Amino acid sequence: MNPSTSQTPAMKRLPFAITSTIAALWIVAIATIAVQNATPVSLRFLSWTSIEIPFGIVLAFAAAVGLVSGSISIFTTSK
Repeated sequence: MNPSTSQTPAMKRLPFAITSTIAALWIVAIATIAVQNATPVSLRFLSWTSIEIPFGIVLAFAAAVGLVSGSISIFTTSK
């Protein structure tokens, strides 16, 4: 008997539900931090300096870049 066929539909959706819950908690945490930290910051890297933008936008951008790069990494290594 194949173990994958003996799973119920609810068991097949469990990993998706857990992943969605974790992602939702991260989004809520980032949104909370972004709203509470509206202080403008200026990023510096070597001799380059950015304009002043709110810390929440910097945090949201960094999280989005991390999610996109992680997704790309997962899809390229799974093939």
